[in-house]
Amino acid sequence: MSLSYKYFSSPVGRLKLVASDRGMVAVLWENDDPKRVPLDEPIEDGDHPVLALAEKELEEYFAGKRSAFSAPLDMRGTPFQKQVWEALQGIPFGETRSYGQLANQLGKPSAARAVGAANGRNPVSIIVPCHRVIGSSGKLTGFAGGLDAKAHLLTLEGAMAVHDLT
Repeated sequence: MSLSYKYFSSPVGRLKLVASDRGMVAVLWENDDPKRVPLDEPIEDGDHPVLALAEKELEEYFAGKRSAFSAPLDMRGTPFQKQVWEALQGIPFGETRSYGQLANQLGKPSAARAVGAANGRNPVSIIVPCHRVIGSSGKLTGFAGGLDAKAHLLTLEGAMAVHDLT
């Protein structure tokens, strides 16, 4: 199945949106490590309907007019990764969870590091809100888009006040 892409300029940088005919496959950061989300080479297609929908919804999200996404997903990963990514989608807008909380939710309380690794491989950044996962101390932890982007997204959602960033 071929993949299509288009670029989207956002307040957190230029994003590469990638989709199949079934749904969103990836939202990649400008300096993303290609090994983080291995994909077949997509072709540029600014008119792809899934990409157009994702772009519209991302524009609304960054404008403060959208708190959930409806673009279909076609995420590729292991069964455990998909389980973690599904759990990410259950974190409400404006809230955060720790890796340990997600591990407990999945019935695997000793798997916080594995949850963190799966979170780091989330191919559909922002739409599948891996930015809502923080360290158990409440500190921001690793994020493919960088901690400044993570802080921006959490502030946009009201999950973090500007004074929390220091």
